[in-house]
Amino acid sequence: MAHFDATLLKTNIVSSEIKQIAEKLKLNSLSIYNDNDDAKIRDLLLILNCIDLTTLAGDDTYSNVSRLCYRAKNPLSNKIIEKLAQFDNHYHSNNITTGAVCVYPLRVSDCRQYLDRIDSNLPIASVVAGFPSGQSPIPVTLADITFAVQSGANEIDIVINRSLVLSGKWQELFNDIKIIAQHCHEKNVHLKVILSCGELGNLQNIYKASMCAMMAGADFIKTSTGKESINATLTYGLIMIRAITDFYIARNIRVGLKPAGGIKNATDALCWINLVRFYLGPEWLNNKLFRIGASSLLNNIEFEIFKLLFNRNPTVSELTI
Repeated sequence: MAHFDATLLKTNIVSSEIKQIAEKLKLNSLSIYNDNDDAKIRDLLLILNCIDLTTLAGDDTYSNVSRLCYRAKNPLSNKIIEKLAQFDNHYHSNNITTGAVCVYPLRVSDCRQYLDRIDSNLPIASVVAGFPSGQSPIPVTLADITFAVQSGANEIDIVINRSLVLSGKWQELFNDIKIIAQHCHEKNVHLKVILSCGELGNLQNIYKASMCAMMAGADFIKTSTGKESINATLTYGLIMIRAITDFYIARNIRVGLKPAGGIKNATDALCWINLVRFYLGPEWLNNKLFRIGASSLLNNIEFEIFKLLFNRNPTVSELTI
């Protein structure tokens, strides 16, 4: 049973030290792959499998949502798949997909219709709670969740009301998320809670908001909507990971991490993989506990995998882009 414990909000964070650690991690992360293309390919494939492939545009239609679903189910070209099969028999086309697709509630039924047509059980995530502002009454959020789930969603991404954080109303924030989490879990769907870290004022608030979300029943905590001026940074990731670790120690519950917003290339994504590897451990290196919210990242991942496999840049016809 989710319950609020104010003692879990207490923390001592030295912002300058956290930022220095993040910078060192970014500098050192890629050196791991020096002369080890196999390790880099495996991590790129892991990233691919953890992507929530996203479209959240006002002009989304069945056509582009269907394309999104096709790409999520078939993220790599046949040429790459064939080469990977030589590299490792595990890498068959049926084993390589993104983690999920993510759309607005009105587009969930489009995803479900298309995925059913191609006989795919790829998860569908939907953003609610007045995304991206978080300024939506709880009854409206619950109704949006019900609509999304009835339309075929398996996962729900909500965004918190940042005003509660900025005014220090931690119990109220916990209460709101708890109501939403219970609603999601009664419907057997996972809940990701978007903190909008760039709008929370300071790193202490990010830690406390993370704790409130996890105490209330979040299955994942997520950095950003992708609409803030500052989105997913390794500094934010370190604070959220610290909260996830402290929560696991206190409650013996593993909560997932989802960076989102501004992660556009393989270099950035590899830094996040290594952040999780070093500070949470291998138990979190799967799409049950780690996701990356992205729209254009997949194109870059496919490009980089091709280069590593064939030792040259691909032509347009050799990719799925």
